[in-house]
Amino acid sequence: MSIISNSPSSYSISDLSREFDITTRSIRFYEDQGLLKPKRRGQTRVYSLKDKVRLKLILRGKRLGFSLAETRRLFEMYDTDKTSTSQLSTMLDLIEEKKAALQQQMDDIKVVLMELNSAEQQCLAALNK
Repeated sequence: MSIISNSPSSYSISDLSREFDITTRSIRFYEDQGLLKPKRRGQTRVYSLKDKVRLKLILRGKRLGFSLAETRRLFEMYDTDKTSTSQLSTMLDLIEEKKAALQQQMDDIKVVLMELNSAEQQCLAALNK
């Protein structure tokens, strides 16, 4: 991994892109959304360890179904309350909402599968007449 300056906690956009297997455009998008705040050295973006951790959390949140607005809200809460009590409570609420939504989707999928199986059986029965 190439490192900007002599500090092991500074990263270029290409370093982060390679490490997280995402495009530099995605990283710039998260920056435009205010989720990452790299320093600038001329035209070069210099990402801190904090930016790297935030990028990891953004991608994890995305995988778990969190919107960027929800992720931003958690970051803002953490930035104002370093004890993270309110952040953790909000996170628990968001997790519960995501779990409920996923459970509903699973229930919906089961219903659709039953309907498809029924339609399939009707088609097979009609073909065998």
